[in-house]
Amino acid sequence: MTATTRTGTRGGMLLLAYFAFISLGLPDGLLGVGWPSISEEFDVPRETVGILLTVGTVGYLTSSVAAGFTIARLGVGRLLAGSTALCAISLAVYAFSPVLAVMVAFALVLGLGGGAIDSGLNAYAAAAFGPRHMNWLHAFFGLGVAIGPLIMTTALAADLSWRWGYGVVATAQVLLATAFVLTVNRWAVHRPAQADVPAPPPVPIRATLVIPAVWLGALAFGVYVAVEVAAGLWAYTLLTEGRGVSAAVAGVCVSGYWACLFLGRVVQGVVAERVGSGQVLWGSLAGMAAGAVLVALPAPGWVAALGLGIIGFSAAPVFPLMTLMTADRVGEAHADRTIGVQLGASALGGALLPGLVGVLLSRIDVEALGPSLVVMSLLLMLLYAASSRRRAGDETTTVRTA
Repeated sequence: MTATTRTGTRGGMLLLAYFAFISLGLPDGLLGVGWPSISEEFDVPRETVGILLTVGTVGYLTSSVAAGFTIARLGVGRLLAGSTALCAISLAVYAFSPVLAVMVAFALVLGLGGGAIDSGLNAYAAAAFGPRHMNWLHAFFGLGVAIGPLIMTTALAADLSWRWGYGVVATAQVLLATAFVLTVNRWAVHRPAQADVPAPPPVPIRATLVIPAVWLGALAFGVYVAVEVAAGLWAYTLLTEGRGVSAAVAGVCVSGYWACLFLGRVVQGVVAERVGSGQVLWGSLAGMAAGAVLVALPAPGWVAALGLGIIGFSAAPVFPLMTLMTADRVGEAHADRTIGVQLGASALGGALLPGLVGVLLSRIDVEALGPSLVVMSLLLMLLYAASSRRRAGDETTTVRTA
């Protein structure tokens, strides 16, 4: 393959990866807007949504971890094609579900497909792209989450059933699955060939699982997502009940937090490519802790809102850059598997720890949010520092910067 051909292939894969990250976020944005209509049609309590979310999380956890261990056998292209097809089928079944039980059953399938897509895309992007595109890809996932509610809102505003929202997204997933099938053999990461150097033997799974950095990194991912989710989930409660901010202003502040997360990924992707991923990552971790301190201070609401904005902007590149630098922590041969474990841990941390923070807010005081964010932010820094200490004799790798 010539350099020109390889560049064109890489550009095409990058464009497809952007669309894939948007598509991956679309289903997450549908449920919040559509659930009131769904629960009314199926005549179930609104809190029943927890069943759907739990089942979907189980599927996501299972497949995201398993995908990291199967990429070498299946190939990224086959994994993405098959997993996207599973998502398309699940969403189509959602659109035609006669009872909630059918949706619950296919929530597991949707989670399985989504987890494998997430793991496969992140593994490919970490090996093929630099920090700028890694950040932008995750920003586009957020764009997909933002577009999802608009699709469902448009359907409901046109007096159509909530089923149309899922039907539209299912159609998008079919198109994406088709694109993956047509490009299934192009998802290999091309590295410079070395003459007279034999291909390394397969690495035993146990060799990956005994690396401390694998598990320390997984814990770091779980804590990071917990900070991101807890800040967005409970900020409104803190501002309205604890700081006397009006409901309208508090809502704008929460929206601003998520907007800072999106903007941070766009801006800091470029910065990381110029000054280095490691420097930006450590600065971001420190920024998260500083923002958490502002939220924890017994100060007026605007100080907490400022802290939230700092947390959002600072947190933006942490997930993509920690993913990008996985090979630096565990070695290239273990990177795909480790990324799968990290994604599973991130889903688990995002599901459990924000709930525990909610328990603290209910049983102690809403002001417990700030100290909780401070503790988790400091813990994240410690875990990342510990996971970054390479063992003597580990292979050295270089993060791609282009």
